[in-house]
Amino acid sequence: MNVEEIREYCLTVGTNVVEKTPFVKFHGAESVLAFYVGGHIFCYFDFDKFDVVTVKCQPARIADLRESCDYICDPFNMSPKYWIGIRAKDCPDAVMKELIANSYAIVGMG
Repeated sequence: MNVEEIREYCLTVGTNVVEKTPFVKFHGAESVLAFYVGGHIFCYFDFDKFDVVTVKCQPARIADLRESCDYICDPFNMSPKYWIGIRAKDCPDAVMKELIANSYAIVGMG
């Protein structure tokens, strides 16, 4: 998926999704686009660089994903205990959508 496809998908996972660029005052993070549910981030990525999409994930699932998927990496600036990075160019579209929807569900329930 390209940057615009992921952006569009994030906006459709729920009716209460809010899109923001919350880090414009931080050098190097001006182009980070974040998606929120209930005031909390569930997905974000740098729309200029667009290499890693960061999403929340169940801790029990993270180890399995890291072992079985070479496109799973460290999250950008979040705890690797609760968040994963997804190499956007390498991840199959269906998996990317599932991981984003999963993150939305986790954050939306909290």
